[in-house]
Amino acid sequence: MRAKLLILASAIAMLGWGTVLPYQYAYAATTRGWGALLAAAASSLFSVGALLAAPVGGRLADRVSPVLVAVGAKVIAAAGAASLIWADGPVTFLVGMFVFGLGITAANPAQSVLVLRWVGGHDRRRVFAWQFTGQALGMAVGAFAAGYVVDLDRTDGMWPAFATAAVGFLASAALLLVAGMPRWGTAPGATADATDGSGAPEPVRSAGPREALRAIWAIPALRWTALITVTLALGFYAQFESGLPAYALTVLHVDETTIGLAAAVNCVVIIALQMLVVRLTAKRSGATLLMGVGLIWTISWLVLAAASLAPELAAVLFVTTFGIFAVGETMYAPVLNPLTASLAPSGLVGTTLGMFTALQTGFSAVGPLVAGVILGAGMGSLFIGLHIAISLLAVFGAWRLRATLRAPVPAPRAVEAELVA
Repeated sequence: MRAKLLILASAIAMLGWGTVLPYQYAYAATTRGWGALLAAAASSLFSVGALLAAPVGGRLADRVSPVLVAVGAKVIAAAGAASLIWADGPVTFLVGMFVFGLGITAANPAQSVLVLRWVGGHDRRRVFAWQFTGQALGMAVGAFAAGYVVDLDRTDGMWPAFATAAVGFLASAALLLVAGMPRWGTAPGATADATDGSGAPEPVRSAGPREALRAIWAIPALRWTALITVTLALGFYAQFESGLPAYALTVLHVDETTIGLAAAVNCVVIIALQMLVVRLTAKRSGATLLMGVGLIWTISWLVLAAASLAPELAAVLFVTTFGIFAVGETMYAPVLNPLTASLAPSGLVGTTLGMFTALQTGFSAVGPLVAGVILGAGMGSLFIGLHIAISLLAVFGAWRLRATLRAPVPAPRAVEAELVA
């Protein structure tokens, strides 16, 4: 029951975020007349808040109750969203977006720790998959519903979206409080080490941030996982909201409606295939599946390259690309967090997840800047080629990770990590 409530809480939170995400740039730049620079700065500050919050939220999840950390972060996100309703100037809007980013991202490592504590080892991939599916569905429903209530011709036309986001995060926090109540009894991993349920001691819990960082990066498998995290983030997620739409408009010259259709197809494919993919890949190691993600995303970029060579099929191939990306996402989402957690030092699961979330967020924030420079210079082929190379680097990193995990290591912890991965 706890896992179901956690999945529902994640979906409701993303429903609220989905009402804001597609419209906040146009609202700041055009509706309020603050200009494209400030709208871009708002998005950047949101990412900066997310980057700062992820390691802090993860560290707190190791030291205090992860339920309280997640709930507190969601309340902060709700406050940030609500403040945007009354933001009557660019400064207050920027501050609100920064706080919003802080709250949204600080909750993520804590929620991952809760999955690891509340769910047995064999079911974790499935629960992470359901959580990702719920988030995708919530985001899609929120964006779709907001299209009927948001009015970008009025300065107060975004208040329904901001209010929905605030209410969504408060409802999500309430669900997590209910899930954390003692009435549900002892969960499979509640009294064990969150990484693998083995009950291993947590000697690193009292280490300071610097010692914790050293302990994490001392593990070779985590270093390869960090490379995979960064390259897969750059290989798709960093371009989902800006780079890929910009390429579609400036290079492929497709209609704006095609971009919306592609995003919808991406969501539908995830919802339709997520649990089937989890069942089909249940016996595959996490490193092998991440190799598959890199290969699938390489194919996606090759299909997109073909779209530029066949203008009459450009729209169809662009939408197809988003569908192929989604197939990779169905393997990426259920695997990366459990794999990272299984490799984390005892007592530093939340810290490790927070650090890796910060890596993903930070490099994703660089993506729009890279796309802007390359596409602004009219180098569409370089844009495609760069991302093919990044995706292949992810494949190499996953291959090295698999080799590292398969190598005979005397430490019991490393052996456990191989089995869980």
